Amino acid sequence: MINNTGVQLLANRTARVIVAGIIFALVAQVIHTLGTFPTMEFYVNPAYFNVWSKIMMPTTGPPPMSFFYYAIAFNVVTGILLASVYSIIHEGIPGTGIRRGLFYGIILFLVAGIPSSLSMYLLINLPVALIAWWFLESLAIYLIGGVVIAWLIK
Repeated sequence: MINNTGVQLLANRTARVIVAGIIFALVAQVIHTLGTFPTMEFYVNPAYFNVWSKIMMPTTGPPPMSFFYYAIAFNVVTGILLASVYSIIHEGIPGTGIRRGLFYGIILFLVAGIPSSLSMYLLINLPVALIAWWFLESLAIYLIGGVVIAWLIK
């Protein structure tokens, strides 16, 4: 049986997980947006038009606003999932504060960022330079996201 204090703690933890997910989405969106500036040549190159999804590029030109809404929603869901996992395993992660968050970010990068980049290289006909750039973006997102999550979920 959960007493009133337990319910309050659970509600507080849930709120922190949701806020962490939203902030994670903002971090990811900013990093991905900044990453488009040095890599725009790949997005506008007709040789790669068939690679992009119809959500991202239904026609030639910049992605529609619906693409950004999907990206933000997917990043919020991802952030909530990563914050939920952190809330369960955080006591097993070494360090405290920012160090713990950085360590969690490194773990995320090792289990998600690197395998995703390797799979992308094998499966999608994209230039290695673009995949390498996305690799660096994911490292930044996971490190900063890990710190944000650790800061919010104590």
